[in-house]
Amino acid sequence: MRIALLGYGKMGKAIEKLALAAGDEIVLKIGSTNLADLTPESISKADVAIEFSRPESAFENIVLCLENGVPVISGTTAWLDRLDEAKTLCEKYEGALFYASNFSIGVNIFFALNRTLAKLMAPHKNYKASMEEIHHIHKLDAPSGTAITLAEGIIEELPEKTDWRNETQALPHELAIVSKREGEVPGTHEVVYESAIDTITIRHEAHSREGFARGALQAAYWIKGKVGYYEMSDMLGLNF
Repeated sequence: MRIALLGYGKMGKAIEKLALAAGDEIVLKIGSTNLADLTPESISKADVAIEFSRPESAFENIVLCLENGVPVISGTTAWLDRLDEAKTLCEKYEGALFYASNFSIGVNIFFALNRTLAKLMAPHKNYKASMEEIHHIHKLDAPSGTAITLAEGIIEELPEKTDWRNETQALPHELAIVSKREGEVPGTHEVVYESAIDTITIRHEAHSREGFARGALQAAYWIKGKVGYYEMSDMLGLNF
């Protein structure tokens, strides 16, 4: 495939390495120093765009891709207040948009496990749910997009929880998320249900960025020929 990389940081470079090894061609690389090179003409050379940029750039990047008939895979977080607009444009231009807060196959299985556990825990009011996420010191957003996805899954299943709070202490109707930034940690997420009697914990720990990059590249292959909005659950068959 001919791939455009919109965002050429650590994730973009990890995707590039895997794509080149698979025989794909990188036709466009957009980073902080060459933003002006992203034009309708340059993006149109690509079969697919993989977008890991910054929150303030993500929506405009996605719009440009959709307007020019290029399917786009987006892993940028903290722009989702405009996701509904992006979905509408996707329909308008008969384009394809694939969004994930985390492209790791393991994390997305963890998402499904999280939802299932929350559903099982819902009748047991003596357990208090909480979350912790740890990432490298360079990560700009807190909590992580992955943590928010986990929190939303819990909130949908636990009637007493209606919102989340990025603090150690939360109100009874809020799910507490503790965010830590340490060293070069790729990403660790932990969900805890604690009672006076025992504690139940599920945890996912990434060992490198390769899992995220590999999942994004797999999504780029998968979206070929498709129209509409998709997420990892569609690709992995986790809609249950």
